[in-house]
Amino acid sequence: MEYLPLFAVLKDRPVLVVGGGEIASRKITFLRRAGANVQVVAARLDPELAVLAEQQHIHWLATAFAEAQLDSVFLVIAATNDSELNQRVFAAANARHRLVNVVDNQPLCSFIFPSIVDRSPLLVAVSSGGNAPVLARLLREKLEALLPKDLGKMAAVAGRWRERIKTHLHSTAERRRFWERAFRGRFASLMAAGNSQAAEQVLEDALAHPEREQGEIILVGAGPGDAGLLTLRGLQVLQQADVVFYDHLVTDEIRELVLRDAELICVGKRAGKHAVPQHETNQMLIAAAREGKTVVRLKGGDPFIFGRGGEELQAAAAAGIPFQVVPGVTAASGATAYAGIPLTHREHAQSVTFVTGHYKPDSAPFDWAQLAQSRQTLAIYMGTMKAAEISDQLIRHGRDQHTPVAVISRGTRADQNVSTGTLQQLENLAKEAPMPALLVIGEVVNLHHQLAWFQHTTGAEDFRASVVNLA
Repeated sequence: MEYLPLFAVLKDRPVLVVGGGEIASRKITFLRRAGANVQVVAARLDPELAVLAEQQHIHWLATAFAEAQLDSVFLVIAATNDSELNQRVFAAANARHRLVNVVDNQPLCSFIFPSIVDRSPLLVAVSSGGNAPVLARLLREKLEALLPKDLGKMAAVAGRWRERIKTHLHSTAERRRFWERAFRGRFASLMAAGNSQAAEQVLEDALAHPEREQGEIILVGAGPGDAGLLTLRGLQVLQQADVVFYDHLVTDEIRELVLRDAELICVGKRAGKHAVPQHETNQMLIAAAREGKTVVRLKGGDPFIFGRGGEELQAAAAAGIPFQVVPGVTAASGATAYAGIPLTHREHAQSVTFVTGHYKPDSAPFDWAQLAQSRQTLAIYMGTMKAAEISDQLIRHGRDQHTPVAVISRGTRADQNVSTGTLQQLENLAKEAPMPALLVIGEVVNLHHQLAWFQHTTGAEDFRASVVNLA
């Protein structure tokens, strides 16, 4: 290990910065965030630093460097384009046993600045020891995405509670288990939601009644297929789960993102065949939460758009189980974007309607006259089985039989396929479409051939040829 990682307290400590340009300004920004007493030596200050000096947020000590300036400072940074001056600063600092950093010159550094993920008071520092700073920055960016923004607030609350927890829980193992449950449970969820008062009440209850530990249900939209479309919050939740109940629409790539220790349970359905009846799924979610587990209900697309997510949370609410929702990219938005089909367009469609082709037999019939109006886009979920009826009803109620349509199969996935044609061809287009599939009806489909950017497409002629070849 070439460098020993240290976190230094700089609050009110004098730090000398030699240089007054852009690079010096970047370093001074971090020093000021740490509360350092910044002293600057430079012939000139860039405008931003000049303002800080005028406002007395930094002290412009001198216009020329002198070794005596090092006698009363904690550490030194040289950020000039004068290599001879930088060498002088390094040598003088070394002679006085001061920590020194010459920017972008590793051999002239007794300390280096790591890439920082700031969730104060929680800090994560990443360094390559100066060998690959771009790699360290890329890793920092990945960590930025993985670490929730509320971690700092959570750490601050935990700091206030440390002594109290020590008073109640006497062993290190007990305290560790307490905080592990808190940081992966309801306390963390409430902090993420900005409800710190309720979060602290959870800690209070956990201390007073540890036997009443209760988990929660987190409803998460997995998006239409491409794991890259899972939201950042969704990824963070998957890394906190004790158990994940998922549907068949959730791809293998997304399930790979689940915490390794979490239990995975499939409760999905295919083509109307339920692996687990809905009421049993509801009870399984509730039972797991009552065991104190963080329960993730992972559903394809967005769980509140034809996903029955509302029904599952109604059951949770009735059972007194706390819950939260992480929305997802719905299939209509994701699949059409990957197919190069804008849902709205000034010249083609002023509105878009999401419709489900799978509805309860006793539900109210569609307003076909409304759906058949022109200059709107219809995005129809689970509509392939009823494609003939949909086509017939729309044409009967006034939609032109030559209206462009698309059947997007397995949208956003590596094997996505888009078949295009007209409304009168919809039944045939949908008949052989791989599942899951989305029907899109409207003039915006014509833009597909111009805007398609992902994978391949099949037009009506190609589709008919493939059917003939299969026969």
